[in-house]
Formats: sequence, structure tokens, C-alpha cells
Amino acid sequence: MASQEHQAPAVDETPISPVTTAPGRKMSLEQHLKHRPERSELVDKNILPESTAAPSLQEKQKELAKHMRADSLNDKISHRPSPEQLLKEGVLHDDPRSPDEKYAEAIEGEYAKREGGA
Repeated sequence: MASQEHQAPAVDETPISPVTTAPGRKMSLEQHLKHRPERSELVDKNILPESTAAPSLQEKQKELAKHMRADSLNDKISHRPSPEQLLKEGVLHDDPRSPDEKYAEAIEGEYAKREGGA
């Protein structure tokens, strides 16, 4: 009975597809790392962010920059002259058409663009 005990089947460790052991293949990681682009090049190509902050802080840094841009634009808009002031200075010209006429012309122009006319 001892001779009929079931033994675990041997594990076949042969690769599914044959791996070539070409000399260039063995050191491919080292070769790729030698030709790795510099960080500045990756930043110029927008692959890496310009920030050198920790990755956990980069999202907060982006959000802060976005809010700073919004604040700057809001400040500039708040100091912008009114349309009446621009009319007085001759920057804007008064349009004699009614709002309905302006709207109708704008809609007509949009339809013409979509149909390939204008």
C-alpha cells in the first residue's frame, strides 16, 4: 500500500513561449535607464509637473494656483470700465438694433455656420 500512495504531480516550469537569451535582452533595463530623459526635459514636455513638492501636496498646490488665478481675474474684472464709460471714450459704438434683432441675427449666423453657409 505504501507504494501506491499518491504523490503530488510535478510542476511544469517550462515557459509558455521560448525566451531568447540574446545578450542585449539581459541588460535591457540598464540600457533603458542609461538613456532615460532628464527631469527638466520631461517637465518641458508636460509629462511631469513643474512642482518639486511631494506627490501628496501637488493636488493642493494645483488647487491653490487655480484659486489664485480666479482671484486675479476677479480683481481685474472688478476694475474694468463700464460699457457706458467705454461708449463715452469711443471704444465701443452704440448699436442701433434692438435686442430681438441682435438675437435673430446671431441665431441666423449660427444656422448658417452649421449648414456650411457663412
